[in-house]
Amino acid sequence: MSQQPGLFRTPIFRVGMPAMTSLIVAGIALLIVEDQLLRILMLVIAALDLIVTPQILKRAVRNG
Repeated sequence: MSQQPGLFRTPIFRVGMPAMTSLIVAGIALLIVEDQLLRILMLVIAALDLIVTPQILKRAVRNG
């Protein structure tokens, strides 16, 4: 194996990737979606993605 660190080993990537997807989902929820319940659900999913995904990626790096 190579000695180069993978993308998932860098904390900026592990946080940046879900931050971008959360930003996209939140932007769509706020700018396009008109149904209030769906908008709230999308914002909750974006928040969960922002919180949970970096932890999952960090655990995957440790186990991999």
